[in-house]
Amino acid sequence: MKIKLLDNYMEIDGPKKAIEIAEKISKSLAKKTIAVMVDGVLKDSSFVIEKDADVRFLTEEDKESLDILNHSTAHLMAEAIKTLYPEAKFGVGPTIEEGFYYDFDLGDKSIAEEDLKSIEKEMQKLSSLAETIERKEVSKAEALSIFKDDPYKTELINELPEGEVISIYTQGNYTDLCRGPHVPKTSYIKNFKLLSVAGAYWRGDSKNKQLQRIYGIAFFTKEALDSYLNLLEERKKRDHRKLGKELGLFMLSEYGPGFPFWLPKGMALRHELEEFYIKEMMKRGYKLIKTPQILNRELWETSGHWKNYKENMYTLKIDDKDYAVKPMNCPGGILVYKNDLHSYKDFPLKLAELGLVHRYEASGALSGLFRVRCFTQDDAHVFVRMDQVEDAVHEIIDLMDYIYTIFNLSYHIELSTRPLEKYIGEIATWDKAEEALANACKSAGKDYILNPGDGAFYGPKLDFKLRDSMNRIWQCGTIQLDMNLPERFDLTYVNENGDKVRPIMLHRAIFGSIERFIGILIEHYAGAFPLWLSPVQVSVIPVSEDFHMDYSKKVFDLLIDKDIRAELDSSSEKLGYKIRKSQVNKVPYQIVLGDKEKEDNTVTYRKYGETEQVTVSVDDFLSLLKKEIEEKK
Repeated sequence: MKIKLLDNYMEIDGPKKAIEIAEKISKSLAKKTIAVMVDGVLKDSSFVIEKDADVRFLTEEDKESLDILNHSTAHLMAEAIKTLYPEAKFGVGPTIEEGFYYDFDLGDKSIAEEDLKSIEKEMQKLSSLAETIERKEVSKAEALSIFKDDPYKTELINELPEGEVISIYTQGNYTDLCRGPHVPKTSYIKNFKLLSVAGAYWRGDSKNKQLQRIYGIAFFTKEALDSYLNLLEERKKRDHRKLGKELGLFMLSEYGPGFPFWLPKGMALRHELEEFYIKEMMKRGYKLIKTPQILNRELWETSGHWKNYKENMYTLKIDDKDYAVKPMNCPGGILVYKNDLHSYKDFPLKLAELGLVHRYEASGALSGLFRVRCFTQDDAHVFVRMDQVEDAVHEIIDLMDYIYTIFNLSYHIELSTRPLEKYIGEIATWDKAEEALANACKSAGKDYILNPGDGAFYGPKLDFKLRDSMNRIWQCGTIQLDMNLPERFDLTYVNENGDKVRPIMLHRAIFGSIERFIGILIEHYAGAFPLWLSPVQVSVIPVSEDFHMDYSKKVFDLLIDKDIRAELDSSSEKLGYKIRKSQVNKVPYQIVLGDKEKEDNTVTYRKYGETEQVTVSVDDFLSLLKKEIEEKK
């Protein structure tokens, strides 16, 4: 039997466990092995290799290993819960972007935050036992027998197709239904923390029973865990709800849960963001539109929203007819398209709208600006011929790359393809559309992760996952190829042969939601916005109200005249207090004006976060500001 190890080959006699092959290579490799990749598929280190294979041994340094460790920690937590609460029934316990969670049902009992320490203590005890984590494949009947007392596992097993391999994992007295893989022993699980407890409906459906969910995180070293916990503390300090209140950006009121109020400084920031967006759209040939907030039931029936999305919509009666407040901008954009006849020469036709939408969200799901009931989408609908899809998508990717770079947000792209069952249109059309999206990524020089079967029923899509300064992932941008709405609304254009044919409709958002994106930016920048975006760009501080106010007012008026957002501190507070106030408000520049500045027609400025003070002429200071604003550093 021939085993390929990177660029080398190794001859092995007969079937062997992967860990046995590792031992033949070196004892240290076997000791470090977490799991193994066999022909590109993750397996346990105990997996038996029976034929020629390409093998890669995974250690702590491999990115896949951390995911495996967290998955195993979820099982260890479940074992601890089962030990402490024997009546527990378990839902699912997957890994997530950061860590893991497990859903469970304790009947009438509940776990509070203060109970997490006792669960952690039990986990440490179980870890010290160094129990071997063993995989076993069972039949469907055997699986149902093993989990006969757990309705959640039973439901999952019953949904599995006949003949599918079912695997269980056992450690000590605990057995779980799982595909794996896992670390070899529980002793590998040492550095972990249970972070929070929350409620979660079984399978995400509010019609089902609400289970309890515990979130946690695990690392291979104490240093990595401590670093992550410090990061969590920093995230708390950056909470956009906390900073939004402290910096006077927005407010929330019990009179309108989920409907944010924008305060003057927040409105300045928002206006700057929207102006930036509009200018970029105009540069790239987009036409700006605005569609109504309320449209009648017939439109939403045609679009499919009335049937499939009505529970998330706000409806009302006007002249005894049903209407709805729009939850999405697409149907309105389509009516704008239908207002004119179109030729193939008109394409690509780009319609952009900063459209306010309303969607019903459960009160328990509301969270600052991240989850609201009304928000503004930076929607655009680009109508193209099929032969233009690749170029149009390439252009949108370039636009997104430019905008995300401005905010210093890195990202990766995910390509979601045709669902296996529920989809519209011909497979050949889907294949062509998916190929166009993939080619657009390649021609734009962007890699993508394939998400098989996760496309919308109406077409494939590209999702842009942003990573902020706190290492969190956010879903913001999207490019969706739609073959459904053009059909539903009978959209046509006249092709070069004079025939009426269907256009392809691209849905495109960059910020996703202005509100949510601002929430992300608040935390990304910790409230210390770059100059061009900052609600207040310059604090003007006179040393003495009696002797320097006139000159300070003159400089302030000049800044305002040059479109700089400035504030003049005319309070009677001491100079030190004024300077600290400017720092607390995270104003990018503060200028202190005294005798010398007044005599020389200069300003002495200090940048936020720095201690150096620089004296320059007023004109040079204005030039410095204008340059930094234009460059959007």
